[in-house]
Amino acid sequence: MTRHIHPRASAVAVHAAITRRETTAEAVLQDSLERIANAEPALQAWKHLDAEAALRQARALDARMAAGSDLGLLGGVPLAVKDLIDTADMPTGYGAAVYEGHRPAADAEVVRRVRGADAVMVGKTVTTEYAYFTPGPTANPWDTAHTPGGSSSGSAAAVASGMVPLAFGSQTAGSLIRPASYCGVFALKPSHDLVSGAGVKAFAPSLDTVGWLANGAEDLELMRAALAGERFEPLPEAAGMRLLSCRTHEWACSDAGGEQVWERGHRLLSAAGVPVASLDLPASLAGLLQAQKTVMAKEAAQNLGREVMAHGPRVSQHIRDLVAVGQGVTDEAYAAAKAMAAQGVLEVLALMGEADALLVPAAPGEAPPGLAATGDPVFSRVWTLLGLPCVNVPGLLGPGGLPVGLQLVGRPREERKLLAVAQSLHRVITA
Repeated sequence: MTRHIHPRASAVAVHAAITRRETTAEAVLQDSLERIANAEPALQAWKHLDAEAALRQARALDARMAAGSDLGLLGGVPLAVKDLIDTADMPTGYGAAVYEGHRPAADAEVVRRVRGADAVMVGKTVTTEYAYFTPGPTANPWDTAHTPGGSSSGSAAAVASGMVPLAFGSQTAGSLIRPASYCGVFALKPSHDLVSGAGVKAFAPSLDTVGWLANGAEDLELMRAALAGERFEPLPEAAGMRLLSCRTHEWACSDAGGEQVWERGHRLLSAAGVPVASLDLPASLAGLLQAQKTVMAKEAAQNLGREVMAHGPRVSQHIRDLVAVGQGVTDEAYAAAKAMAAQGVLEVLALMGEADALLVPAAPGEAPPGLAATGDPVFSRVWTLLGLPCVNVPGLLGPGGLPVGLQLVGRPREERKLLAVAQSLHRVITA
């Protein structure tokens, strides 16, 4: 087992230290670049890295500080951007051979916003092809013989190894929560309509959601506030949090390690006196998993069908097969899946009642061995379909010594409340 896990910086702490002039943006970046240089040969988390450009950004921020100017919420924080998200000053290849060297004309909206908040853009992280199942070369920092998950592979590995404290990812099925679970980091998949997807390669727009990974819940909140143009406030204590535990209709997909972590998490919550009630989802929601697959296939065919026609075998068999399935989905079947999703949201929110969040599995278990596949997104598909905010909460290890997360699901546009619960849950399970 080869591990590349190092002490991880907090984005909130980095920004505070720079603001208090206890360090500089350049010094923070130099530390980040040293970590990258040490770990990157084994992890292969980066698709494009431009140290000189990042140093110019950091030095410009330090000059502004020296001149008496204040920095934005992400001032001096090194940030990675998934290579699915357009950057005008760096190539964006979408993990696809046919886009190798592609140069977008403009930044994605989320990139524009974090630049405005004075983040230091370090580079682009590896994504699976078109954010689907064909992996890049990235390895898991906990054990390089295992997958980091996908599709936000490089972003999860970069944060987990301490290369950067924050990274953008995205999720259409389970591409944020699963790699965060496998790599032992926090991730937020926000409400579907919370963050603009402009300038992000479209796969299935009804499902595609930009999110981010970090080392703590407050770091996730810092990014949320920066993107929203809000003032950052530390997360409140989730005093008396009430969780509703749900194994979901997909529980049979858990492996023995996943089941052990699930049970251990519940024992820790019980020992801490946290009330956790159980919820069995009704049979009326059992079709949501297939509904997500139907919507994803149909919309993928609409968005990637021309590229399959134009480039043929240069596009992976995974994508060609999905497009073929999607082309066979009738308009009636697609409409029925969308209607099921709309009804499913109403039912889930009603079932949540007075609970602060649903507690559900994040992944079937530990990261599978090998780099040829990225694992199963089964425990995220339904929540992505419903557009509800989700957080991976790390802190527990499976029997093989690799991380397995717990997933929290909240109400639409209540990300701050959900992150407060995530922070409290993490404290309980790591106490």
